Amino acid sequence: MADRTFDEQIVKYLTDAHSIEVQALEQMRFAPRIAGDPDFARIFEEHFTETEEHERLVRSELERRGASPSAVKDVAGRVGGWGMVLFAKLNPDTPGKLAMHAFSYEHMELAAYELLRRVAERGGDDRVRDLALRIGGQERAMADRVGTFFGTAVNASLREKDADDLGEEIVKYLRDAHSLEAQALQLLEAGPAIAEFPQLANLFREHHNETREHQRLVDERLSELGGRPARFQAAAMRIGGMNAGGFFKAQPDSPIKIAGFAYAFEAVEQGAYELLSRTAKRAGDERTWAIAEGILRNERDTAERIAATWDAAVDAALAQQVG
Repeated sequence: MADRTFDEQIVKYLTDAHSIEVQALEQMRFAPRIAGDPDFARIFEEHFTETEEHERLVRSELERRGASPSAVKDVAGRVGGWGMVLFAKLNPDTPGKLAMHAFSYEHMELAAYELLRRVAERGGDDRVRDLALRIGGQERAMADRVGTFFGTAVNASLREKDADDLGEEIVKYLRDAHSLEAQALQLLEAGPAIAEFPQLANLFREHHNETREHQRLVDERLSELGGRPARFQAAAMRIGGMNAGGFFKAQPDSPIKIAGFAYAFEAVEQGAYELLSRTAKRAGDERTWAIAEGILRNERDTAERIAATWDAAVDAALAQQVG
């Protein structure tokens, strides 16, 4: 690939990274107010300073190349950041939802910089490679920090709940999990066709069967507890999954986009099952806890397997750009 083509690709991914950081800044600005615990709030305050530096570094690199951030993408990023915080704030288990979405977002950022690093390496751009390594390392560290606070977030969410309320919370989290699995099924059904490289396409086929089993287990446990899936929520998730499939198919670098998104989606599923597992354990619901822990292990393993396809994703996307 010509150096100019590589430079164009790097600028595009830097622009995407800048919009991600703009959205992250809005999230970090508001998250401490709804964290429900001073120590949990503190990690967002600390990462806000890191995120300001990330935004500055990416913007400076764009300017050095004679480019600039995308105003449209940055506005969308700000709105998205407000939307995430508003969603969490409107939920009765605000700290838990915040932890789940922050965990997923940090993994999305990590994926973006890992993929940018690989593009830069193939283009021989050591400066951008080092920038992506630096920021990606901090995003990974923040994801790990959020992961250590799931227990704190659950405690903050359930602080005023009694034993009967815990049962209701378990049903709510099972419904959330069922809806996420519905969206996952839609994405996995479309995934092999839009992944456009065999490593990820084959993984999607394998995980499709696993996801069907996840949904069956959740549905069965909901029924045992006298609940049932939230049909409207599940339908909305399925539509979202189909829309996402269309979005990725229309992207010129769909292998990179879907490999990053799939990794982040596995993280939001991990967050959902972390909340379910910890709530079930607190309530003494061993059956639900065992189901949640089993699915959680599978989602973690799948995320690692997705990350292992990133080199192939970058090679496939770059081949398309010159093909």
